Amino acid sequence: MGYNSYIYKRIYDEYTTKYIQARARADRRAAELHEAFPEIAEIDKMLSRTGLEIFSAALSNGDYKDRVEAVRAKNLQLQARRAEILKENGYPEDYSDVKYECDKCSDSGFVDNKMCSCMKKALIMAGYENSGMAELLHDQDFSTFSLDYHSKSASDREVMKYNYEFLKKYAEDFDDNTSSGVLMVGGTGLGKTHLSSAVAKTVIERGYDVFYSSAVDLFSEFEYQRFKSGNNDESERIERYFDCDLLIIDDLGTEFSNQFSVSTLYNLINSRINRKKPTIINTNLSKKDILQKYTDRITSRIFGECKILSFVGDDVRKQKLMRG
Repeated sequence: MGYNSYIYKRIYDEYTTKYIQARARADRRAAELHEAFPEIAEIDKMLSRTGLEIFSAALSNGDYKDRVEAVRAKNLQLQARRAEILKENGYPEDYSDVKYECDKCSDSGFVDNKMCSCMKKALIMAGYENSGMAELLHDQDFSTFSLDYHSKSASDREVMKYNYEFLKKYAEDFDDNTSSGVLMVGGTGLGKTHLSSAVAKTVIERGYDVFYSSAVDLFSEFEYQRFKSGNNDESERIERYFDCDLLIIDDLGTEFSNQFSVSTLYNLINSRINRKKPTIINTNLSKKDILQKYTDRITSRIFGECKILSFVGDDVRKQKLMRG
């Protein structure tokens, strides 16, 4: 498993640009100092020869350690004089130093050939934005899901506790080639979208490519791409439905149903199953409603390939409003 190739390339290119820009800014500041203070220009010229002088001293006859120490002492004197000039003229000592956003990796993205934590964070944030659910991921994760709203009925609480624990483990153990699909069924406001977001956040943070869409938006995009658009960007977006490691379809059943939507849904679900790409589907429909609304070909694929989780209880959103 690796990061989404498009996201990885974009972030890698951003880091390359950041590194180059940081050095270019330092060069401009150095040029500014050299123009304003000729003595600093001469000091920097001498300091730039330090490495060569140490190398030459090490290769020379006699006591090379004393020679190397003499070069180093001279170097320190030059640095001190440079700092003195800057201070006298109101400049910080590090004015012309290269200033990176990340001191650990110097904006290269890697430390000792391992990805730096700053680049990992950048990839995660890009994954959030690329998932289509960036806003949801700000406050909907496993830590913010509360079972307190499902405490009126002991049986309902146990069902919801099971759903929570199953989905948490599902996210932590997610594998795009072996994980099953998930079908969440139940009324509105019971936590299906919240727990879908929680799964998405964990899976994205583990480096997988997640894509979220409401059923209405999904079918609208497929219809637009087929009948109206010759736009390559739109075609690439459609491909993401098929190629992403985890697809989340929210509110299945709210779309306008016709021959095109039914055909599209079957093609999408069947293609992802054949590619061993898991899908999470949320719906307010009951199992009976799903069987009535969709063809046998679709329902057999959904029920045959998905773990079914029933969401029960009272509308959490209404409870939150009542509690103020």
